[in-house]
Amino acid sequence: MLEPTHNNELPAIPGKRYFTIGEVSELCAVKPHVLRYWEQEFPQLKPVKRRGNRRYYQREDVLTIRAIRSLLYEQGYTIGGARQRMASEGSAAAVDVKAVIEETIRELEDVLKVLSPGK
Repeated sequence: MLEPTHNNELPAIPGKRYFTIGEVSELCAVKPHVLRYWEQEFPQLKPVKRRGNRRYYQREDVLTIRAIRSLLYEQGYTIGGARQRMASEGSAAAVDVKAVIEETIRELEDVLKVLSPGK
């Protein structure tokens, strides 16, 4: 994902499956109302909602929030600019994964040819 510059000053993310909005607020140094606003502005940010419309964030959500925080607070992007950057990062990552998978398949086919008896 994005290279956070000062995110190493933030606390380590515990090995839990779900985090409350208060926990994420502390982990990312962002107030809860800002997190709720970012949910409206960034489609990548979709916490699970359960009883009483409570939000439960997963580890990937926390990493996404830290990336957004870095773009906005440290790199000086606007909300719109950060949204575009996050969208382009996501599509670039999907293209990279597809290329890696295709290359791996080609390499495995080459190995199969070498290991096949009688060929």
